[in-house]
Amino acid sequence: MRSRGVTARVPGKVNLQLSVGPLGDDGYHEVTTVFQAISLFDDVSISTGESGSGIILSITGQTSGGVPADNSNLAVKAAELMVKKYELSNDLAIKLKKEIPVAGGMAGGSADAAGVIVCLDSLFDLGLSRDVMESIGSQIGADVPFSISGGVAIGTGRGDQITPALYKGNYNWVLALSGQGLSTPSVYQECDRLREGLSIAAPVVSEQLMQALRAGDAKALGKALTNELQPAACSLRPALRLVLDVGVDYGALGGIVSGSGPTVAFLVSDDDHAMDLTVALSGSGVVSSVVRANGPAHGARIIESF
Repeated sequence: MRSRGVTARVPGKVNLQLSVGPLGDDGYHEVTTVFQAISLFDDVSISTGESGSGIILSITGQTSGGVPADNSNLAVKAAELMVKKYELSNDLAIKLKKEIPVAGGMAGGSADAAGVIVCLDSLFDLGLSRDVMESIGSQIGADVPFSISGGVAIGTGRGDQITPALYKGNYNWVLALSGQGLSTPSVYQECDRLREGLSIAAPVVSEQLMQALRAGDAKALGKALTNELQPAACSLRPALRLVLDVGVDYGALGGIVSGSGPTVAFLVSDDDHAMDLTVALSGSGVVSSVVRANGPAHGARIIESF
């Protein structure tokens, strides 16, 4: 063991595309998604605890409200899986400093699980490759592998089969946050209800979106943003339509509900545009808070040893 403790920084994400196939016999949907990691980060710190202490979780940060502090937390699930798989000591103190919204469609819980995997790899000198860590992450949640890889990537299967995507440039985002989360299973159930009786094709990557990314064309990317869960999220939370309308009115290049929502991500042209939209959304009365971010951001990585 190289050090007593380490800290990993892990990004949130937006889905530039989320296409959802029909409900499978296994109760899951095949999806095709294009992720972009953005500069909202959770910091995950792990140190070795006292003998016999077991796994102890503590949570701080501006979005820590409502985060489970028991073994249902994905960070604890990741630690338990790593301890069992690699026969590690389970006397661990895990500290989460949260900035990514909770139940906001931005993979906050998955980010924390990814941080735990990367931290334990470093703390115990396991020497795991990124591919191996992503494979472990896929056993915990569909978004965990991307939280490890970061950047821009295509996700297939349940979203957990990650392929890096070619892109140019950096992108400016304004994120309209909700004071209350949305349950991902509930959004998928509403999606199935809204599509009942329809013939649903297998999901494929949008070539229009990929061309925009390869060209670094933010305007074209804004037009290509798609999320097939958005109608379901808006059905469960009608105020999201008002949020999207505000973004359109203030000239966003594109707006989209991120993942299963309720965070709404607006792509903007530059810092001045981001500031104008932030002020407009903040004064609209339809969002709880607004934050700015840019992407793509790096995946989970160690930032400190202590």
